[in-house]
Amino acid sequence: MPHLEDRARQIRLVIFDVDGVFTDGRLFYTADGEEMKVFHVRDGVGIKALGQAGVQAAVISGRASDAVALRMSELGISRIYQGNHDKLPLFEQLLAQLGVSSEQTAFMGDDLPDIPVLREVGLAACPADADADVRGICHWIGTRDGGRGAVREFCDFLLAHISTPAGPDD
Repeated sequence: MPHLEDRARQIRLVIFDVDGVFTDGRLFYTADGEEMKVFHVRDGVGIKALGQAGVQAAVISGRASDAVALRMSELGISRIYQGNHDKLPLFEQLLAQLGVSSEQTAFMGDDLPDIPVLREVGLAACPADADADVRGICHWIGTRDGGRGAVREFCDFLLAHISTPAGPDD
């Protein structure tokens, strides 16, 4: 079985759940029924750094939210799949579109609907406050909770270990 660092070196695509990963999992509604989400600004810095290192990012979320589409667009994430609790077919479709293997893919989730994808990826990750069953199958468990810098912490871990493609002078 590959060591954690060996798994991280292979990563070319990172997929994130949103609620409980980018957010703390709480839902806020206005009196008009509009849903609001709170994102940690440092997570965005991590996502942008991954992109600069040549690692693609995507989102697969069971809930649909305009706020998620807006925030992910700000971060340069164009592959945003929302509103489907059956995440595995979307995961498989994404890998086929990008020509990336499951071993080259990491997924960060926090709850039971994420388990089918977490079982398929080369590097399964979760925030510190993820569901116990999720923590039980993840290769990497953060020290920060969802919505409180967990995404940044995982991005920093990956950036410290990924292999960058060789340039013309390498």
